[in-house]
Parts: sequence; C-alpha cells; structure tokens
Amino acid sequence: QVQLVESGGGLVQAGGSLRLSCAASGGTFSSYGMGWFRQAPGKEREFVSAIRGSSGSTYYADSVKGRFTISRDNAKNTVYLQMNSLKPEDTAVYYCAANWGGLVRTTAGGVDYWGKGTLVTVSS
Repeated sequence: QVQLVESGGGLVQAGGSLRLSCAASGGTFSSYGMGWFRQAPGKEREFVSAIRGSSGSTYYADSVKGRFTISRDNAKNTVYLQMNSLKPEDTAVYYCAANWGGLVRTTAGGVDYWGKGTLVTVSS
C-alpha cells in the first residue's frame, strides 16, 4: 500500500508561482508512475501532469504546458509540480497520484493510489 502526502498549496496572486510536493511511502517509489490531477469546485477531476517511473518521461495537459513542470527525486521518494504563471482558472484541489509498473494515467479512473489533496487558490 502506497501513502501519498501533498504539500505546498496556498493562496497566490495571478502570475505567481507555487511548488507542490508529494511525499510517498510504503512502496518502491522508483517503480511507480507519478502524476498530478486537480479538481475545481463543481468540476470533474482532471489530469494535469505525469512522469514515468523508469524513463522519467513527462506528460502535460495542454492547459498547463509551458507553465508547469513535473519532476521526481527517487532518493527522496518525492514528486514535485512547479507551477509558474498561475491563472485564476488554475484554482483547484491538487491531488498526487501513483500507478503500478511505472505507468502514467491521464484519466482519474485509472489511478491506483491517491493523496488527500492540497488546495491552490489563485486570485485575480
């Protein structure tokens, strides 16, 4: 069983930056594909970004491409999401996700493990 704990959320003005962290425990971190999803009030949970376990290949939703960067530190069992040029529409609860076999998922239904989320609020 993998446990995921997010941190780094908060309130930021439009154009600002935040870095989210997700600390994992209970498994072999390097073997998991990791990702970030977000859910705004009244909306479905949507894919943001993901990184494979082995190759480190990265994937991004079109809405965040060029502004967000995902990375992982396998020695620290942690995945990060650097968010720059934030917009009010980025406001959401951000969830960390983990998947067996180093795979990545771009739909919420395919995720094996979830964190509890961290709130990001971007003011205009």
